Amino acid sequence: MHPAPSVIAFTTLSGLGFGLLFWLGLGLPPVTGWVAFVFFALAYALAVGGLLASVAHLANPKNAIKAFSQWRSSWLSREGIAAIAALLLMAVFASGIIFFDVRLRVVGVLGALLCLTTVFTTSMIYTQLKTVPRWNMWTTPPVFLLHALAGGALLAGQTRLAAVLLTVLGVLMVWAWIAGDEKGRAGSTMESATGLGRIGKVRLLEPPHSGENYLLKEMAYQVGRKHAVKLRVIALGLGIILPAALMLLLSVTHFIGFIAVLSHLVGIAAGRWLFFAEAEHVQALYYGR
Repeated sequence: MHPAPSVIAFTTLSGLGFGLLFWLGLGLPPVTGWVAFVFFALAYALAVGGLLASVAHLANPKNAIKAFSQWRSSWLSREGIAAIAALLLMAVFASGIIFFDVRLRVVGVLGALLCLTTVFTTSMIYTQLKTVPRWNMWTTPPVFLLHALAGGALLAGQTRLAAVLLTVLGVLMVWAWIAGDEKGRAGSTMESATGLGRIGKVRLLEPPHSGENYLLKEMAYQVGRKHAVKLRVIALGLGIILPAALMLLLSVTHFIGFIAVLSHLVGIAAGRWLFFAEAEHVQALYYGR
């Protein structure tokens, strides 16, 4: 699949934002007043900024409002509804802490759960697609959720918790890469799609088109194996290993925390780019790919 910058920004930034809101809803860190305002402002900037970036991926952004009407059948619609509900509920919780020094614990917990629900619905947009074998795996939702929880813990200053979550995330990412590679090789082929595999190797007599088209650009994007390996190293090294090591081995200061968050952001963005670039849509078989 074509790794559109808007979707990469959306899945990366909104996950961090809703992850931070989750921990703030649980009272971590236990901030009040203007310090709380800074934390919530950062969380909302990431969450809302990511959601707005996703709108840029639409051919006609003004039609985004129509997505809310299909909640019975569309995970995209459920994501939008969950996001609005989470942001509104967390706004009530944040207002109590910032302006009145009142912690509405029930509201905070409910808002935190809605934040995780939003991230889960985002993951299900991709997990449900049987036409993309690499996404259609049980690992996709927990990877999205752990991205949000680990990144949110980093931003919330929960160093030990962040290190543990990053370690679990790293293990699951490697598992998902290995399983995705195996599933891709064992997926549909020209032979299985046509039912002619018993005869022998199947090839196209002629290509469907003489040049590039929308489907080839969006559904049959290809990334070289050597580039995929490099990006996996970057995603694992910068997104997981370096920030986890900084949290565990050094005395965490604001500067160390900033470096850890920046490293995690770069690594996760690389992993997200690869998440889309490596996704192989079965429709590419029509073009012999």
